[in-house]
Amino acid sequence: MSEADPITVPRLSYSFARRYGVIALEQDGKAVLATLKDAPLDAILEARRVVGQPVQREPMDAAEFEGLMARIYAQGDLTETAETALGNGTDLNSLADNLPRTSDLLDSDDDAPVIKLINGILQEAIKTRASDIHIEPYENRLAVRFRIDGALRDTLSLSPRLASVLVSRVKVMARLDIAKKRIPQDGRFSLNLGQRAVDVRVSTLPSQYGERLVMRLLEKTSSLMNLSDLGMDDTELEAFTKALKRPNGIILVTGPTGSGKTTSLYASLTQLNDGSRNILTVEDPVEYALDGIGQTQVNNQVGMSFAAGLRAILRQDPDVVMVGEIRDPETAEIAVQASLTGHLVLSTVHTNSAVAAITRLRDMGIEPFLLASTVTAIVAQRLVRRLCPHCKVAYEPVDREVMDLGLKPQKDLRFFKAVGCAQCHQIGYVGRLGLYETVVMDDTLRGMIHDGSREVDMANHAFQRRKNLLQSGLGHVLSGLTSAEEVLRVCRAKTDADIEI
Repeated sequence: MSEADPITVPRLSYSFARRYGVIALEQDGKAVLATLKDAPLDAILEARRVVGQPVQREPMDAAEFEGLMARIYAQGDLTETAETALGNGTDLNSLADNLPRTSDLLDSDDDAPVIKLINGILQEAIKTRASDIHIEPYENRLAVRFRIDGALRDTLSLSPRLASVLVSRVKVMARLDIAKKRIPQDGRFSLNLGQRAVDVRVSTLPSQYGERLVMRLLEKTSSLMNLSDLGMDDTELEAFTKALKRPNGIILVTGPTGSGKTTSLYASLTQLNDGSRNILTVEDPVEYALDGIGQTQVNNQVGMSFAAGLRAILRQDPDVVMVGEIRDPETAEIAVQASLTGHLVLSTVHTNSAVAAITRLRDMGIEPFLLASTVTAIVAQRLVRRLCPHCKVAYEPVDREVMDLGLKPQKDLRFFKAVGCAQCHQIGYVGRLGLYETVVMDDTLRGMIHDGSREVDMANHAFQRRKNLLQSGLGHVLSGLTSAEEVLRVCRAKTDADIEI
């Protein structure tokens, strides 16, 4: 069956469709009942009564029915309670206004309104492609914010009296201790949206006016990117792929939190996972399950740190090792030794640039001659929001903006900026794209590392023929994919020399 969108045909509840195998939808202006081949006759008759107009029945097998159900209900219904709360045109603000005016909702015998609100928030977050949900208590309000494409956006403002009950409800879902409110807690729970499975990581933190709550949404069934989908240009992709083909060495991905480092590492592991290698990882936490790869999660409470996990998996005869992050001297030392003994090691480091990763490892106590002989490639990356193609508009930039991007002021230069429309929910941006800079080790750079050269000198050599982050972003600005404001938000402006186009 082709894509269908139920507009005028009354939608059957998710629970009814799931239980009896009947979906009401509109196709080519006609009402259609998509049913399982063995759907009960009384359920079909009831669906016809609800639709209230002539319908055409279309039987289908289980696989086709499940796929259609995911398309119809994934963006509209999280659970039956969420569908009851929001499926009939009720928005989050109306749902919040209708909550009982009691001093503490936990004292109520019926906590369904709280369940509806939490499910409605989760539903709305998934619908708008949010990666995180922030529930933040303040003196006069409870703020609910979504992180969409890397930027936080105010979504809902509630009464502060709801803070404790909402946090307690999420704690119950994540199996946390609701009595402990003065210490941070971490947990997780899972949700199903038709055929889509969503993992929700929960973190609580005590604050002045109550507990702050952050939920990170991870769609477990989403397909992982290939290296070619990351957004690297041909030169960077070729250099990175060549480094992955080496039997040993250290490949580092750097950048701040939320810059897509884990996605890049998973794409690399996917390419290496051809069945001929033993690939093992130690992560904090394991975000996506990779078939054919042994993944271990850090657990500091029982002594399972990155260093301990790395030391253990090196006794498992690995060919490729991925360490979620090098954050201490012990982990760095073990990673270097693993590389020297013939393993390919992939990891991340929190630095602002690719060359700064060398300085960071050197500061951790790794000898320069060891870095020079083990590190093969370093990739620094950022994520910027992609301009909505439906509403972006061109403009002539001012000289200051042009110079901040490293260009010389010139006539007939055209940039694009965000406006906002219904397609992008008035944000002006839809999706994200990557900015990359790649440092590949050559004899000159190895010598500079060995001799303890300054970071700026190593950067000048590394980017003589390669783009740095700002230049990578400039290319996207000139092509109209993103705005100058976005690139300057995530990249440091170049101040030593201008570049020409």
